Amino acid sequence: MSRLFISLYLDEDVNVLVADLLRAKGFDAITARDARQLHATDAEQLVYAVGQCRTLVTHNRTDFEELVQSYFDSEQMHYGVIFAVRRSPQEIAQRLLAILNQVTFDEMHNQVRYI
Repeated sequence: MSRLFISLYLDEDVNVLVADLLRAKGFDAITARDARQLHATDAEQLVYAVGQCRTLVTHNRTDFEELVQSYFDSEQMHYGVIFAVRRSPQEIAQRLLAILNQVTFDEMHNQVRYI
C-alpha cells in the first residue's frame, strides 16, 4: 500500500482533543473512542492500529515498547508507534504535525518516534 500521509490512531490515554486539532488541519486521526476500542488491551490496540494501517500514538511507553519489540522479534510489520510525553493537547498536536508534515506513510513503517 502506497500513500503519502500517515493516518493516526490515538489510544485511550491520549486526549481526544489532539485528534480534533489534527483533523482541523486536514489529517486523518481517530481515537480509541471513535473506533470503539475503549478498554481494549495494549496488544489489542496495536493489532487494531495495524489492521487499519494506522500509526499508533500513546503515552504508554513501557508496555508498547515491549509490544513493538515483540513485533520486531517475530518480524511482524506495523505502521509505526509514536510515544508522546504527557503535555497539553495543543503541544502534542503541534509535535505530531511536525511528523505528519515530514514523514510519509511508507517511511513510518516499523518505525518508533518519541515526541
